[in-house]
Amino acid sequence: MIGFPLAGGACCLALLAVCPAQAIGFNPGRPTMPGEPVPLAGDVVALGLGDAVFLGLSNNDAIRRVYRERIAQKADLEAAEGRFSPQFALNSRHVASQNQDDSYRQTEFSPTATLQGEYGTRFSLSWNNRIVQSERDGYSRNDGASFTVVQPLLRGAARDVVTAPVRLAHLTDRVNRLNLRATVLDTVTQIVVAYNEMLRAQEQLRLARQALARSRQEMGDIEHLIAAGYLRDYDFVQIEAEVVNRELAFEEATSQFDAGSRKLLRLLSLEPETKIRAVDALEVRRTKVGVSQALAAARERQPAYLTRIIAAEQAGIRLAVARDQQQWDVSLVGGASQNRNRSPGTNGYQTNENRENHAGIKIDIPFGDAPRRQTEVRARVEAKNQNDRLVEARQTLERDVGDTVRELDARWRQYEIAQRAFDLSRRKLEIEREKLQSGLSSSFQVFTCESDLRNAEAARLGAVIAYRNAQAALDRVQGATLESWEIELND
Repeated sequence: MIGFPLAGGACCLALLAVCPAQAIGFNPGRPTMPGEPVPLAGDVVALGLGDAVFLGLSNNDAIRRVYRERIAQKADLEAAEGRFSPQFALNSRHVASQNQDDSYRQTEFSPTATLQGEYGTRFSLSWNNRIVQSERDGYSRNDGASFTVVQPLLRGAARDVVTAPVRLAHLTDRVNRLNLRATVLDTVTQIVVAYNEMLRAQEQLRLARQALARSRQEMGDIEHLIAAGYLRDYDFVQIEAEVVNRELAFEEATSQFDAGSRKLLRLLSLEPETKIRAVDALEVRRTKVGVSQALAAARERQPAYLTRIIAAEQAGIRLAVARDQQQWDVSLVGGASQNRNRSPGTNGYQTNENRENHAGIKIDIPFGDAPRRQTEVRARVEAKNQNDRLVEARQTLERDVGDTVRELDARWRQYEIAQRAFDLSRRKLEIEREKLQSGLSSSFQVFTCESDLRNAEAARLGAVIAYRNAQAALDRVQGATLESWEIELND
């Protein structure tokens, strides 16, 4: 049975206490928002825009992948944060050997603990234990402990340099979280735009169906008038050509609706055969925001811009580390060791103990170290480039925010004009029908007014969808999409 000295046992227990075993669970999170799950049963699933966003957060493949990746990223951060925690290593070996003169068994057991300080100080504590059991020489044992301290004075002594890996890891994790936010933000924006486009296609399909039905009714009326002798045959050709055009428009609208539905289903990760119907009302509310207000919000939340700021900070840290590596390696070194050897002697077992203390200085002066100079040059260039990219990102953000706000205002003016045109076209049709009843107009005039009304209604529809998309674009460029939908990342 192998016995352990008291100091060695206490050392092992202390190391195990500060280094508990940890397991990183594979349990991806997901973003959430207020609302209830959408029932997908039934022949046709009725979806509001909020329902579509809710389903996308739950099912979208891109969102699921980025949340799974966060598991590994958090493990990377945890590993980097352990840089200044005690590290424990245990080496052991047991060998049984035999030759022509003797047979013996040798057991070695060597736990080691190391600790890195934030000012470059390195502590090392180790305990070595070796036991040999020989048939010829009997039992012998050698064990001892050693403690070493190394304190850099130049290279690797500055706290900013020593803690650089941990700070870089935290900055990288911030970038990863921003990428997660950007993925969710972009996906929600894509779902909103896809829903709006499907809503447009659905309404265009309804208008095309109504226009085709009205044209066929008009063709039937023309046939009766021709049979009664009030119109000639060429009048029928005109209405027949109009019906054919309406049939073509109906087929195109059907194709656009099917394409829009499939695109939304892909974003929601639903089966392509699922039948969905948009139920949102075709109405908008004006969003009033100034360029300065939108720009201030974008500077605080826009993931791409914030990522550029972090990249510039990371480049500055790497440059500081590269410059530190150009310094001499001057370190104070000190330590103590104790060794005990027990072996058979002339009067039984004898024990010898040795103690040693040491202190000194270690100097390492690099000459002609081209790789280190190259590293510093590369770090300096990268820091300059990142600063330039940050300036470009700031200018791009200002331009994009200004363009998006102006686009939003322009889309609102277009909507107001389209709404007035629709109201006037509807009123014009009412007047033309009244004139027809009084014999002051013709069915073709009424038919023309109906076509004008359908065109005005289509223009109004386009203006509504364009304004809704412009609102989504403004949220995206400000980085405010998640706040607008009350989405929690749960990261």
